[in-house]
Amino acid sequence: MKLIVGLGNPGPKYAGNRHNIGFMAVDRIAADHGFGPWKARFQGQVAEGRLGREKVLLLKPETFMNNSGQSVGEAMRFYKLEPDDVIVLHDELDLAPGKTRVKTGGGHAGHNGLRSLHAHIGENYGRVRLGIGHPGRKDLVSHYVLHDFSKADRDWLDDLLRGISEGAADLAEGDPGRFMNAVALRTAPPRSSTGPKARTADPEPAPPEPEADTRSALQRLVERFR
Repeated sequence: MKLIVGLGNPGPKYAGNRHNIGFMAVDRIAADHGFGPWKARFQGQVAEGRLGREKVLLLKPETFMNNSGQSVGEAMRFYKLEPDDVIVLHDELDLAPGKTRVKTGGGHAGHNGLRSLHAHIGENYGRVRLGIGHPGRKDLVSHYVLHDFSKADRDWLDDLLRGISEGAADLAEGDPGRFMNAVALRTAPPRSSTGPKARTADPEPAPPEPEADTRSALQRLVERFR
């Protein structure tokens, strides 16, 4: 069994925040893959289903971001899971908007949700880092992550969530490469050879037309009997 966790803050006030991209991702997976209804458990909301061959529990902690580890730790203890059974989807300031990276283990880089997870379950869990970009100055970070995505972000955000959902079975089955390919096909699709910017081959030159015969009928008759 896999525990896939989306990080965020509960309630409609935070629903569209950049900090809640983890919630958005697991919501999309649940909707697209026919998971059961969300239920209140483990100090959060959970939905059960399957991704590929794996039984999966999706979890959105409702302890607020800074205490996410409490909810995740409770779910792990109930199902007797190890850290390597856990995959966490979270916002990442150090990646450009729409960029995605997968890793296992490592530090929390100051992310308060990951800091709480480290304290409750250790660091050896999987992470899907979802780029939201950086506001440019450290003192702007709190305001930036706790505000909604802009209208200009909507296209890349929708493509990213689609890609995550389409690659979710590969992620659950332990194939991060295939998962990343699924995301890339949505966020950076190859250019079509028939697209508007594709160069078309020059047409074959038309064969030259035969020269017109300008001789009179009498001249042609004389030429014939020579």
